Amino acid sequence: MEYDEKLVRFRQAHLNPFNKHLGPRHHEQEPNEKAQEVTSEDTLPELPAGEPEFCYSERMMDLGLSEDHFSRPVGLFLASDVQQLRQAIEECKQVILELPEQSEKQKDAVVRLIHLRLKLQELKDPNEEEPNIRVLLEHRFYKEKSKSVKQTCDKCNTIIWGLIQTWYTCTGCYYRCHSKCLNLISRPCVSSKVSHQAEYELNICPETGLDSQDYRCAECRAPISLRGVPSEARQCDYTGQYYCSHCHWNDLAVIPARVVHNWDFEPRKVSRCSMRYLALMVSRPVLRLREINPLLFNYVEELVEIRKLRQDILLMKPYFITCKEAMEARLLLQLQDRQHFVENDEMYSIQDLLEVHMGRLSCSLTEIHTIFAKHIKLDCERCQAKGFVCELCKEGDVLFPFDSHTSVCNDCSAVFHRWLFWAAPSLSF
Repeated sequence: MEYDEKLVRFRQAHLNPFNKHLGPRHHEQEPNEKAQEVTSEDTLPELPAGEPEFCYSERMMDLGLSEDHFSRPVGLFLASDVQQLRQAIEECKQVILELPEQSEKQKDAVVRLIHLRLKLQELKDPNEEEPNIRVLLEHRFYKEKSKSVKQTCDKCNTIIWGLIQTWYTCTGCYYRCHSKCLNLISRPCVSSKVSHQAEYELNICPETGLDSQDYRCAECRAPISLRGVPSEARQCDYTGQYYCSHCHWNDLAVIPARVVHNWDFEPRKVSRCSMRYLALMVSRPVLRLREINPLLFNYVEELVEIRKLRQDILLMKPYFITCKEAMEARLLLQLQDRQHFVENDEMYSIQDLLEVHMGRLSCSLTEIHTIFAKHIKLDCERCQAKGFVCELCKEGDVLFPFDSHTSVCNDCSAVFHRWLFWAAPSLSF
């Protein structure tokens, strides 16, 4: 019995002060003994005189806990699994919304939210990772790996934080969005339209009225009105249709119809879909100017000069194709960015017209023309041997069809001095 009394006193003296389930007078039982619960002071043996008495009041058992040394620091979430982390993230979001705007506490809460999301990415099951490729509405989305570049989601119009958020980019039209927004996309990929039906709307702002759209956004079908309730109606100058603020960000673009009809290059507001379509089409030669607006060549002198240079290059092309030195030097690659210049002299792209307007195309094309002519007339003996002698005067230097003082017969392709045109009216020039 003396041993049992000492064991009881020892256990009472070493009760766990952090165990709230056990009262101050409760103790554990030996595994080999019968379960026995000490519930009152009467059941405990009295302590001999001279030994200290243990009193387990809140005041005595404080042990410094009044200073809260063992409580969780602010912002520290002891979450060990994904579910707890997600719950902590939602709680942190709610705290951020409740705190005053731009306050220090709100900034600290945002930092805590970032750390929580990073921790969630670390603990996330690899089987739950987002796929690298997603195909939706003819978009081919690839998961981006860049963490430092800040982009804007084309769907929700909010910032994509690459450090803590997964996001995708379409390889065709460069549409960017969060992974959570992928299934909400309603805009088809415009690159498929460029591939299958590469043509411009050549009517200037063909507006049909907001009532023809049933007062809804032309893309996402959200309710819109000119009064801004429930959402502002914004007109696209390219399509003439109205869009909501999520589908029309007031982006500026050059309108092809205004260029070919009015030679007007002032950027105007277009929808996101139109902006991406125009960006993909800018280098495609789909404009046949002499059919769309033949009077434009009378108004813009630079276009006449460009057309003459392109015609000369087409006449030089047969020389380069049959010349070994020209093929080795790859002279035609001087025009690799404008392949249509060595195929015809009628088709233009919006990029061509922009550079004509800025005066850059004429300078670059003149330089290339000079390089081509120098090879044929001076550097290469084989090309010089393919020159012509005037069939009328039989005199003068060797003539080439791209010389400014010569004319070419459309029937037999013979080359003559231009001043002899009136002397031989029977020839077809």
